[in-house]
Amino acid sequence: MSPLLRRPHRGPEPPHTVTLLAKPGCHLCDDARKVVATVCEDLRTEWEEKDITQDEALNAAYWEQIPVVLIDGAQHTFWRVDPDRLRRALGA
Repeated sequence: MSPLLRRPHRGPEPPHTVTLLAKPGCHLCDDARKVVATVCEDLRTEWEEKDITQDEALNAAYWEQIPVVLIDGAQHTFWRVDPDRLRRALGA
């Protein structure tokens, strides 16, 4: 089929991947974890947490900004997570 004749995708959007970059003993990370967990649970979105102290590349890239929230691998926010902004970014 010619590219000009293709119909646009109208199905549901693929799920987002939310990643919280954090480290142990970080009070801002604790706050961010609560926000991410609540928003993702409400939207039925999977999320993961990565400890930057266990990954040299993440530690080098983000140590001054943690906590950092990534959506689909792109930085969404750092330090403080606004639940309404996160919901909007996830399409809610």
